[in-house]
Amino acid sequence: MSTTFRTYAPDQAVMFPSSPSEWLPEGHLAFFVSDTVDALDLKAFYAPYEGDGRRNRPFSPRMMLKVMIYSYCTGTFSSRKIGRRLYEDVALRYLAAENFPRHRTICDFRKNHLADFESVFLQVLAIARGAGLISLGTVAIDGTKIKANASKHKAMSYGRMVQADEKLRQEIQELLGKAKKADDEEDEELDA
Repeated sequence: MSTTFRTYAPDQAVMFPSSPSEWLPEGHLAFFVSDTVDALDLKAFYAPYEGDGRRNRPFSPRMMLKVMIYSYCTGTFSSRKIGRRLYEDVALRYLAAENFPRHRTICDFRKNHLADFESVFLQVLAIARGAGLISLGTVAIDGTKIKANASKHKAMSYGRMVQADEKLRQEIQELLGKAKKADDEEDEELDA
């Protein structure tokens, strides 16, 4: 009796689901980032493009924000690495909606919108913290529930919340510093 193998046809025309959102499991971090950025006011990112009649159509700031926030949350800070991951990472392909900005475009977007980007990133992290998805510095995407005793000493007072927000701002500054450093090092290395 011969063995029957599962079908293997890598050149098959239709192998993936019809929608990229179906490629990711329910509750994936990419969905949270996408929904959260969609709910934010992004006028500051669109204002520089208004009425200048550009012939080169720029990438959507909403898409760029989703890609950058997801990349930073998953530990990718280099614009070159983000550019490569856009082709390889299903979540980034979903967030970019089959747009592929080059590394220079990603780097320039971050530089041109640095203050506004920090503000939006802080809002996204604050929403994630409020939803219980993160603990300062760690993005949790696991749904494990563990029984625990509540402690009145762990409850957050207003003063402690202000401190936590300041710590979050500092961590965002560090992340953006890592992104700038990674881009500068790669530019120096590859341009030399």
